[in-house]
Amino acid sequence: MSGILVFLLRGMMAICLFAFVGFVIYVVWKDLRQQATAASRVKIPNLNLEVEGRTELKRISVETPEAFIGRDPGCEVHLDESTLSARHARLSYHHKQWWLEDMHSTNGSFLNEQPVLNPTVLDDGDRITCGNVTLLVHVQQVP
Repeated sequence: MSGILVFLLRGMMAICLFAFVGFVIYVVWKDLRQQATAASRVKIPNLNLEVEGRTELKRISVETPEAFIGRDPGCEVHLDESTLSARHARLSYHHKQWWLEDMHSTNGSFLNEQPVLNPTVLDDGDRITCGNVTLLVHVQQVP
C-alpha cells in the first residue's frame, strides 16, 4: 500500500511541476506579446535627405528603421555616383535618434565635415558627405 501512495505522490508532483512550467511559459509569452505590441506602436520619424550641388533637387525620404546609402541599386538611398561604395554608410533609428555609421567605405563618410569613425547621432540641418555627394538632413519630429 505504501508503494501505491508513493506512486500517487510522485504523479501529483509531476502534474504540479508541469502546471508550474506551463504557467511560466504562459506568463513569458503574454509579456513578449505585450512588448511586441508596444514596440509596433512606436512611430519612427521620417528622415528626409536633400542631395546638394545638383541642378535638379533630389529629395529622399527614409521611413524604415534602417537604410543604406550607396551605389548599389538595393540601397534605400541609391545614388549613382562613382565616388560612393556599394554600401557606403548606414542610417539607423534606435534609442529615439537617427544614427549615421560608415560601412568601411573607400572614401569615408563625413558629418558636418568631420570624419565618421563611430556611429554618430544625426540632428536636423546636418550635412552628410559620402564621396562627392553631400546630403542635407531634415528630421521630421514625431507628434
